[in-house]
Amino acid sequence: MRFRAEQHLRRQSDFDHVRTHGRRHDCGAFMLWYARQATVGTSPPATSEVAGSTSDPTPMPAPAPIATPVQKKPAPARLGVVASRSAIGNAVQRARAKRRLREVFRNQQQRVPDGYDILLVGRSSLNRLEYPEIERRFVDACRKLFPSAQA
Repeated sequence: MRFRAEQHLRRQSDFDHVRTHGRRHDCGAFMLWYARQATVGTSPPATSEVAGSTSDPTPMPAPAPIATPVQKKPAPARLGVVASRSAIGNAVQRARAKRRLREVFRNQQQRVPDGYDILLVGRSSLNRLEYPEIERRFVDACRKLFPSAQA
């Protein structure tokens, strides 16, 4: 499967949402944070009344017909990757760590249900592990956290 552009966490507010409203799971070489995706709040509809004008003789417009809610499919799972200089090392090591974590998610994204944001935070031992071991740890975490997701 592809790792499409709409599956990337890009804004700092998205990263902050996962860290403040989400939960974390320790996978040894990396920390997996997960949270339901934030929904954008809608503002209440504007009314035609002006504050303080209760004696206005103009009639109120008829209320708009109520639309039936349409069931939308949840957005696909999104991923953010963090590899800090203090935890991972120089730029080459950080790039390798992020590449490996993105590849794990790309190969195993069907294990994360739609509507979730995932944040993978690399640790110093990440680049010392073989790729199959990193993938196994991610799969084990997904099995534990999302048992109802497809295998």
